[in-house]
Amino acid sequence: MCRLGVSDMSLSRVVAALVLFLTASGTVVYDTYNDFAEDDYALQLVYKDPYWCHPPSLTNGEVKCLSPRGGASRGSLGTRCQMSCDRGYRLVGRSSIQCLSSRRWSGTSYCRRMRCPVLPLIPHGRYTCTQGFAVDSRCDFTCAPGFRIEQEHSRTCRHGGSWSGAQPVCSDMDPPKIKCPPSRLKVAEPGKLTATVTWDPPTASDTADKSLDVILVGQEPGTDFKEGANIIRYKVYDQSRNRAACKFIIRVEVRRCPELSAPMHGYLTCSSDGNNYGAACEYHCDGGYELRGVSRRVCQFNRNWEGSPAECVQMGIKADVKTASALLDQFYEKRRLLIVSAPNISDPDYQLQNIMTQKADCGLDLRHVTVIELLGSPPRETGRIKESLLNSEVIEGLRQAFRISRSYFSMLLLDELGLDRERFIAPVSSDELFSYIDGFLLDEEERERLELHRDFCD
Repeated sequence: MCRLGVSDMSLSRVVAALVLFLTASGTVVYDTYNDFAEDDYALQLVYKDPYWCHPPSLTNGEVKCLSPRGGASRGSLGTRCQMSCDRGYRLVGRSSIQCLSSRRWSGTSYCRRMRCPVLPLIPHGRYTCTQGFAVDSRCDFTCAPGFRIEQEHSRTCRHGGSWSGAQPVCSDMDPPKIKCPPSRLKVAEPGKLTATVTWDPPTASDTADKSLDVILVGQEPGTDFKEGANIIRYKVYDQSRNRAACKFIIRVEVRRCPELSAPMHGYLTCSSDGNNYGAACEYHCDGGYELRGVSRRVCQFNRNWEGSPAECVQMGIKADVKTASALLDQFYEKRRLLIVSAPNISDPDYQLQNIMTQKADCGLDLRHVTVIELLGSPPRETGRIKESLLNSEVIEGLRQAFRISRSYFSMLLLDELGLDRERFIAPVSSDELFSYIDGFLLDEEERERLELHRDFCD
């Protein structure tokens, strides 16, 4: 083991000298006597001396100490003391001190009496305090004759050095007077849901003050007011903050016509709110339908619509065309096509599908689907759209364009652009067919209109 050239006793003297040097230079030295080894004789001198540090005291406060020797010793080396002040006093300095090997405490502290700031005087009033501005002092406020006190009547100096409550105010007791304009009814202008309303501001008076603060609560005059009751309020305050208020109602009436119903196989587009005075609604028909009647109606001041309702009727189909393209052009961007092909009219698949198609005729019409039937083989081959027959060139053109065989039952669904979207080689129920059309061929607007008219086929 390596040994130093200085004895343990010499090392103790060196450390003690270092502690005295640091203390004299103003440097705080904490408990360092455990950082090196001392001989048993030095430890006994240090810890058995009950007056190593002068016992601390705190005027207007309390000192609680904990000593390594135990008991009531308050000055032995290592003793730690907690400092606290009485109510109404604030501790200045260290809240915890320790007796150091330098025979000094690690810090100092004292208790300073707490005070609240001086209360300002209030106009038209005064106050008196029980203990001045010291802690727990209460100051009572009074007002001069003819004035009343608002908010707190007294304030107390709290332990933290702040006053309770808020500073009171003395004000005159008479509130001002104000009168609002009368309520009124205004009809909205054509094509609008609002009306422009103007009025003169109210006048206010007060017995004590000539200068009054009149405040509008609501819309400004000369602006557009919405339909229904609009409450306008005015408030007035005098210099002492006495308050008075008044109100009146501006009622805006929007004259309305009965709501128009969209035509079957069509829809409406309306301006403004749709059925208010001056609103215009235009009729539109779905693809494959034509408008019959007026195309536009306007809501009149007497709450009646101009003209009579229009309707959408199925467009006329020319079946006597010479080519398949001429036939398909009539349906382009207007109708979808369901082409049913069978070897003959007695084919069991065709007969089953024909029954289901007839039951689904209304639903197909709502989805803008026209059925074309191709039955048999030349020279007895027939093609038809309902009761209208197609010539042989058109039938052959459809079969070649969409590769439709005559030898077995099949069904082809075309979209509004004439594109082949789905083929069926066996009969399908109306629910299955409708589910495919609704999910893959209808746009969002068509789905919404379908929901509005879904009960039509029930």
